[in-house]
Amino acid sequence: MNTYVAFFRGINVGGNCSLPMKELVAALEGLGALNVRTYIQSGNAVFESAKKNLTRLSKQVPAEILKRRGFEPHVKVLSIEALAKAIAENPFPEAIADPGSLHLGFLASPPKNPDMEKLFSLKKESERFHLIENRFYLHAPEGVGRSKLAASSEKLLGVPMTDRNWRTVCKVMEMAGT
Repeated sequence: MNTYVAFFRGINVGGNCSLPMKELVAALEGLGALNVRTYIQSGNAVFESAKKNLTRLSKQVPAEILKRRGFEPHVKVLSIEALAKAIAENPFPEAIADPGSLHLGFLASPPKNPDMEKLFSLKKESERFHLIENRFYLHAPEGVGRSKLAASSEKLLGVPMTDRNWRTVCKVMEMAGT
């Protein structure tokens, strides 16, 4: 059995794309997932599955939501090993003391032509970011809500991204039992 993490983007935000966690669990179970656990209403799930093809599973999950709820959310499905690697490769370990200021963006794929010059130009003096493969780490001590860099990063990276603060990343990893 394989353990996977699913990070959904843009569900249950501002009354749009409503997906109660009970229905998210049912959708994942409909795909054969077992031991499904969710964390907060914004779409974080840990589950086990006998499926080994992560690319196929990553397409099946949003398709199942589309079938059940009428919208197809962006979702990033990761193996638990990939999440552990993302945590271990955090380039800002000193920032974990303030987990709300440290964010990890999971990109749909590694960006081919990110606009790094523009990313650097939007960065406040207190902010730091690092792009590693298909992950975007952002330390924004003044808050991501006030960050022009945070607001523009997905567009400038050129690929869909779903972002979580460090507290959520660590809680999801804890839920996975590792």
